[in-house]
Amino acid sequence: MFFEVIKNDNNTRARLGVLHLAHGDVETPVFMPVGTAGTVKGIYHSKLEEIGYKLILGNTYHLYLRPGREILQKYNGLHSFSSWNGNILTDSGGFQVFSLSALRKITDEGVRFSSHIDGSKHLFTPENVVDTQGIIGSDIAMCLDYCTPYGESEKNSLKAMHLTHSWAKRAIDYYESLKAEDKRRPHSLFGIVQGNFYKEMRSESAEFINSLPFDGIAIGGLSVGENDEKFIELLQYTAPLIDPRRPHYVMGIGTPEYILEAVENGIDMFDCVLATRIARHGAAFTDYGDISVVKAPFKGQDRPIDENCNCTACKRYSLGYLHHLFKADEMLGSMLLTEHNLTYLYNLVQRIKESIRNNTFAEFKKEYLQKRKMGYVNTVL
Repeated sequence: MFFEVIKNDNNTRARLGVLHLAHGDVETPVFMPVGTAGTVKGIYHSKLEEIGYKLILGNTYHLYLRPGREILQKYNGLHSFSSWNGNILTDSGGFQVFSLSALRKITDEGVRFSSHIDGSKHLFTPENVVDTQGIIGSDIAMCLDYCTPYGESEKNSLKAMHLTHSWAKRAIDYYESLKAEDKRRPHSLFGIVQGNFYKEMRSESAEFINSLPFDGIAIGGLSVGENDEKFIELLQYTAPLIDPRRPHYVMGIGTPEYILEAVENGIDMFDCVLATRIARHGAAFTDYGDISVVKAPFKGQDRPIDENCNCTACKRYSLGYLHHLFKADEMLGSMLLTEHNLTYLYNLVQRIKESIRNNTFAEFKKEYLQKRKMGYVNTVL
């Protein structure tokens, strides 16, 4: 069994589960740090392991271009190459179809694109993307999809959804053929529901992806420029349409608020670069809202960010010192806040799990969101 549900919350769609993966079991809900090029920016792999992470992301598009398939084959995959002992989920490159639109051309065959590094020409197809993720050694691979931005026309969204479905069928057929022939392949393959912000398309896409033998199903095309209300509306609409026997994944969300909304709607997996990206600019998550240690109120403060946090920044250093590091443009500041933010999200998910065990998730969410609005400077300092 690839995935099993351990407990359902009595009052919401939140649930606890376990992913049985090649590099160890992973309890869900789970937040996954993003390691685009085979590393999570600003933090050692050993520190990620120490925090408790057992599943991180890699980016198929970027790893395909650099270091490339030949180097990854030489090292027998990304686990050995990067010395990461946990599990790896890789996206398909489909998001780059969305984010690097000026460099690509989409056809029925796949995506032709120019490298953002040197301009060289490449082709991603549903089949060779599965092959690349097999070379990477992905524990979870995503099929190639076509993500469209918020506000895309109904006509273009429908065309993109049908292309996503065609690619999904080709990807799972190819994956199953590799499995039958016992050839190298990712440990598991997920399908992706698309349909932009059109509910009828979302229903059609969920039905189609549910019909294919994917190991898990992701909801794509969210957090692509829409406001919070639209995000919540489409998430609440789409999540119940997905086969409950398989893990549910919302791609690209990482704020505490979005994580709570996802869990409440039965989402098991989520990822985002936000935690590490804002850390490099001096921002830290706290229960009382996000703070920027660069700002004046934190100059000379002799308290840690959070006295109850077990990260290095909070156990050893003061807010005043962190403020100084960023003012002095010292890289240690970014490293410490990266560890803090990833520790914070890991511990937040642990608290979420405990509330689901106790059937108190709804109360936990309400109290937590109220606290997040109080403001750190007014409440803590």
